[in-house]
Amino acid sequence: MWFTRSQLGLKLAKPAVLSFLSSLLLITYKMPLLQPPPAKYGGRHTVTLIPGDGIGPELLNHVREVFRFSCVPVDFEVVHVNSAVETEDDINNAITAIRRNGVALKGNIETKHTMAPSVKSRNNLLRTSLDLYANVMHCQSLPGVQTRHKNIDIMIIRENTEGEYSSLEHESVSGVVESLKIITRNNSLRIADYAFKLAREKGRRRVTAVHKANIMKLGDGLFLQCCREVASGYPDITFDSMIVDNTTMQLVSKPQQFDVMVMPNLYGNVVSNVCAGLVGGPGLVPGANYGHVYAVFETATRNTGKSIANRNIANPTAMLLASCMMLDHLKLYDHASSIRNAILNTMNETRVSLPSPVSPCWQVWRAS
Repeated sequence: MWFTRSQLGLKLAKPAVLSFLSSLLLITYKMPLLQPPPAKYGGRHTVTLIPGDGIGPELLNHVREVFRFSCVPVDFEVVHVNSAVETEDDINNAITAIRRNGVALKGNIETKHTMAPSVKSRNNLLRTSLDLYANVMHCQSLPGVQTRHKNIDIMIIRENTEGEYSSLEHESVSGVVESLKIITRNNSLRIADYAFKLAREKGRRRVTAVHKANIMKLGDGLFLQCCREVASGYPDITFDSMIVDNTTMQLVSKPQQFDVMVMPNLYGNVVSNVCAGLVGGPGLVPGANYGHVYAVFETATRNTGKSIANRNIANPTAMLLASCMMLDHLKLYDHASSIRNAILNTMNETRVSLPSPVSPCWQVWRAS
């Protein structure tokens, strides 16, 4: 699904049509606690850009082209991270750049299974170093996308810094590996409070905690207990809980029953991918990582897409929508709405430009 230059211009449709389409995808995030960095002289912002691996570079090139055409007052500081090396110098440079700029837009960085166990996931290092404790994904049915289920509108809040992603593994004896899952009261309370604050801010009525406390009675039991404690402070919002295996079954059976979902790290990874599949695939859903100070935006499912890289066939929708979330965060609401409405209007059309051997992606983008 590709968009022509005229389709991504500011005069795409009548205001009433744009207002209707915008209501279909309310992903304007004015997150509690976190404030964007102030604009520089002339009202411009500097954003760290991490192309990543696979389809990341080409998707971010599309974003830069759209921003240039739409005159978005954002300058990118490009920082490359090489997933093939075992040193952490490059990811440390990226982290330093994000600390300097406050905001980043990134492609996914591959974590190679063949590397030594001591080599940590660069994505995970980035999230933990910057304390990006809340991963937010808004999974919503999109206009023009044919799926089995309709009217899906779920906000997924994933704890982003601990759980099974703590990178604490060791081989106690030959052939026996122990992987530590870390659940802390402090982090469980803050992600639960984040979910309830977001639910109240967005006018949501229900928060569901996803867990496996029937088996992991201490770890997931603590997470569930913290969610219940926080829920008591939000009497206007209904709270319930659901075991993770039942959750996946309920999602593929009747996803409309869910509103806001909050869960530990690994379950969030699984549920996010299931939900992306429900609304059309990983190329459609944006995601964001928030902390108290920094924010990093990316596609929701964090897929490198290496099998289709460098062929100009990767769907740019998720990355473009992630860039709109970033613009909302920077309080550039008019630019975010203009680009988002253009995307939604294009998706709602019966005729969509597609790449072909005769008309490659870069030509389609530049068509007028």
